[in-house]
Amino acid sequence: MNRSELIAALAERGEVPRKDADAVLAAFAETVGEIVAKGDEKLTIPGFLTFERTHRAARTARNPQTGDPIQIPAGYSVKVSAGSKLKEAARGK
Repeated sequence: MNRSELIAALAERGEVPRKDADAVLAAFAETVGEIVAKGDEKLTIPGFLTFERTHRAARTARNPQTGDPIQIPAGYSVKVSAGSKLKEAARGK
């Protein structure tokens, strides 16, 4: 499912115009991005998803073509964890 299909499904289920569903989805994505960018808290939607910013330490890796070691700097990543209801849905329950 792509973004336009998701917007159509949200509009149908919520019985709202597609324009409104698109605006809500855009606002949700922007809000999640802002919370993750701050990094001082995680966003939890009970039973569905948890978004959390994590720190990755600097490390040494190898160039797969030459085998030479390269330094990868420290940085941040996003951890997304599935909640219980989403896990049940994936199991087909």
